[in-house]
Amino acid sequence: MKLARVSDIAGIINKKYPFAKAEEWDNVGLQLGDPASEVERILVALDPLSAVLDEARQRACQLLITHHPLIFKPLRQLTTASPTGRLLLRAVNHNLAVLAMHTNYDIAADGLNDLLAARLGLQDLRPLRVTGRSTLVKLVVFTPETHLEMLRRALADSLFAVGAYRDCSFAAPGEGTFTPLPGAQPAIGRIGRLERVAERRLEVLIHQDQLTGAIAAIKAVHPYEEPAIDCYPVLNEALPQGLGRIGRLPEPCPLAILSDMVRERLHAGLVRLVGDPGRQIRTVALCSGSGASLLPDAVRAGADLLLTGDCSYHQAREAEANGIALLDAGHFATEQLMVPGVQRFLQEALAAAGYDVEVLAAEGERDPFQLR
Repeated sequence: MKLARVSDIAGIINKKYPFAKAEEWDNVGLQLGDPASEVERILVALDPLSAVLDEARQRACQLLITHHPLIFKPLRQLTTASPTGRLLLRAVNHNLAVLAMHTNYDIAADGLNDLLAARLGLQDLRPLRVTGRSTLVKLVVFTPETHLEMLRRALADSLFAVGAYRDCSFAAPGEGTFTPLPGAQPAIGRIGRLERVAERRLEVLIHQDQLTGAIAAIKAVHPYEEPAIDCYPVLNEALPQGLGRIGRLPEPCPLAILSDMVRERLHAGLVRLVGDPGRQIRTVALCSGSGASLLPDAVRAGADLLLTGDCSYHQAREAEANGIALLDAGHFATEQLMVPGVQRFLQEALAAAGYDVEVLAAEGERDPFQLR
């Protein structure tokens, strides 16, 4: 096992949940700390609270990963006069790096909204509001047969999933020819002599924004000094990316019973309903956190219900007027799934990459609202 640096962990996160996919108003990625500093323990939390920073120090963590950014708006000064300033200075004094995974984690596949949908058992998921689509590239590399499987493994994390299938590739046999020139250091053959090598043509489909990393992965394991790599734009349409999710329950369910299920599965202290409790719900739109702004999208998509948090009085009236049910389960309850989700992802990804890092879940976070 090898030591990890902050930059290594940020790179692993960016590969799965690209920071560039975050909303323009958001602030994600590494917010504080030295990218080159070593990390033995990570603490994952929903909010960068004072108690969370204390917990990170007490549990000897070098990196704190939160959903909500510590630095959200531009800072004009850094002093103890503001809560954010106090938290930042404490983190600096404790040599604690801070990284945020916010709307990039909400939007991405296997991110927060997919976790929320899975907790409710929704099927046939798609984004509620599409914010973009990935461009796909056909990547072709020619390799000696001896290195075919090594290259497949190197490209595994970059491959585009086709429906319910992953690790998709194609290989065909052929013959490669080349003549090494003076100054070359060929893995096969001799200077000035035409070589003929039994090779395989390996084809994979990847996202365009993963192309640089995929080529670097190829060059790291390819035996040739100058591997032959072709990149072709394709007309295939990648899966859409966006905010929220919409899907179907396995069976229709009365709103009142569904609300009880939501409260139980999300450990929500209280849920608020808009709509007839006896109404049958089949198609559910959802958005973790404050997602009532997606109400028009849910109406257009034909949803029976929008599940989210932080709904206002006027948004409730808007739901009534549009004939859609509304279920407010709270900001905290709809987002606290992030902590075990990111913990599990990092444990698996860091172990697969050969890093010896312990990933801990914050233990002291509670919903700030109390029921009386």
